[in-house]
Amino acid sequence: MIRVLLADDQALVRAGFRALLETEDDLEIAGEASTGGQVLELLQAGTPVDVVLMDIRMPGGDGLATTEAIAADPALAGVHVVIVTTFELDEYVIRAVRAGAAGFLVKDAEPADLVRAVRAAASGEALLSPGVTKRLLARMSRGLRPEPDAARLAALTEREREVLRLVGHGLSNEEIAGRLVLSPLTAKTHVSRIMQKLHARDRVHLVVTAYESGLVAPGWEGSSPGE
Repeated sequence: MIRVLLADDQALVRAGFRALLETEDDLEIAGEASTGGQVLELLQAGTPVDVVLMDIRMPGGDGLATTEAIAADPALAGVHVVIVTTFELDEYVIRAVRAGAAGFLVKDAEPADLVRAVRAAASGEALLSPGVTKRLLARMSRGLRPEPDAARLAALTEREREVLRLVGHGLSNEEIAGRLVLSPLTAKTHVSRIMQKLHARDRVHLVVTAYESGLVAPGWEGSSPGE
């Protein structure tokens, strides 16, 4: 069962999310919060939560600051945050990912997308499509030329670095399996081991790490891996 915490300062929005998610057999609502402070209070009090649907603009600590606090607390390592907002600005996407969010969803998305986002976050999968990932990293790379960080990736094998590079290009496990002639299960195992070795909270974090370590270079958007 995936336990979801709803964090939004509008009661009507929380009620809508609750009504939608409670129709799914594998999802349950762990609680509600109208401020960032309430989110942290619930989590630190031991409320079992797998995914937080977090609004950005809330009183008492906005969603981004609250996400940063969750990501910085080792005791909350199993809590994944999905930012849900009315604002589809690149700046918010970048700040959300840097803050430690597992993904980003706009409130006018289809109901099925919200359910899919919760399940994906709980399983550590990416919530950004390859196109959005490319646009995100293109924005992050402007004016920056990171050098490969050998020490940061020292724990990875050559195959794991290759897999990480493909994750950084936005490929799914199935696509990675096809590219490297592996089974999907083997590709998934590689990704899981990489996440463990790099202490990554989720797949989106791996995308950022691939860029910041130099495995994915600025200006790669629009090209396929290896071109």
